[in-house]
Amino acid sequence: MPRSPLATGVLLAALAAVAFGIATPVVAWAGRGVGPLSTAALLYLGAALTAIVMQLVVRRGEASIRRTDAPRLVAIAIAGGALAPTLLAWGLQRAGATAGALLLNLEAVFTVLLARAFFHEPIGRRVAIAVVCMAAGGAALTLDSSASGSFGLFGVLAVAGATVAWAFDNTWTRPLAERDPFQVILVKGGLGASLTASVALLRGEAMPRIDQGAVLLACGATGYGASLYFYLLAQRRIGAGRTGSVFALAPFIGAALAWSLGDRDAGWLALAAASLFALGVYLHVSERHRHHHTHESVDHDHMHRHDDEHHTHTHDPPYVGEHSHPHHHDPVEHEHEHAPDIHHGHTH
Repeated sequence: MPRSPLATGVLLAALAAVAFGIATPVVAWAGRGVGPLSTAALLYLGAALTAIVMQLVVRRGEASIRRTDAPRLVAIAIAGGALAPTLLAWGLQRAGATAGALLLNLEAVFTVLLARAFFHEPIGRRVAIAVVCMAAGGAALTLDSSASGSFGLFGVLAVAGATVAWAFDNTWTRPLAERDPFQVILVKGGLGASLTASVALLRGEAMPRIDQGAVLLACGATGYGASLYFYLLAQRRIGAGRTGSVFALAPFIGAALAWSLGDRDAGWLALAAASLFALGVYLHVSERHRHHHTHESVDHDHMHRHDDEHHTHTHDPPYVGEHSHPHHHDPVEHEHEHAPDIHHGHTH
C-alpha cells in the first residue's frame, strides 16, 4: 500500500518540533549574560557542523543546490539564520522561557498566511479557525507579559518578531525542500553564523564561557540542525503552511520543559493562551484534504519513490526505494488524499 504523504509529513514535522522545542528553554538558560548575536552565531554554527558530519555519514543521491538558489539561500540565512535567532535570544531573556516558548506558536500563523500568499496553499475552514485561535493566544500572551512591565512586553515583541522572520524563512525555504537538505542546512548555518559572529565582534558583545558555548553549540546541532533536516523533509510532503502548523507543537514542548525547570512567571492569561494554541494545533493536525484534481505535464529533479501514485516512469534495471534524477510527468487526473507538496500546487 502507498504510504500516506500526510501521515509521513506530520510525523517528520513533529520530530522537528520536538528537537526545536527542547532546545528553546535550554537556550534561554545557557544564553544568560551572553550577547544575542553571539548566541545566534553559536546556534547556527552547531547546525552547520551537524550538516558537515551528516553529509559524511548519510550518503544519499539527493538533488544538489544550484547557482540559481543563491539569492534564496542568502535571504533565508539573513532572515532565519541571523535575524530570527538574535531576536529570540534577546526576547527570551526578557519575556521568560515559558511565555517566550509559547509565543513561538505565532510562527505557524504567519507561515500559513505567507504560504497562502506565495504558493496559494489552500486554507479551509478548520485551518482558518486554527489561525484565529493561535493569533488570539499570541494576544493573550502579550497582555500577560505587559502586566509585568514594559521590559517584559519588549521581550514578547522581540520573540514575535523572530516568528515573523522564521515564517518568511519557512516560506522562502519551500522550493529548496527538494534539494539536498544537508547542503541547505550547511549554507544557511554557515552564512547565518558568519554574519552574526561578525556583527557580534564589531559590537564587542559578551562572549560565553566554555560550558555555555558547548551547550549552545549542542542546542544548535539538535534544535536547529536536526530540526531543520526533519522540517525540510516534512515540507516536501505537506507543504510550507501545514509543516509550520504541526511544528507549532514545539512551543508546548519548550514551555513544559521550562515550567519543569522552575520558570513560574507565566500567569493565568498564559494558560488561556496555551489552551488556544492547543486547539489550533489540533485543528491543523486533524485536517484532511481529498478531491479530484489534475496534474499538468512537468519535468523536474527531486528525491522520489515509485509507490506514491505519481512517479510511474520505469528503470532498467528496476529501482526500489528513494532516489533522485531528472524525470518527466505525463498529465494525469485522479483523486486521493494529498497535501500541497511539489506535485499538488493546484488552485482551489
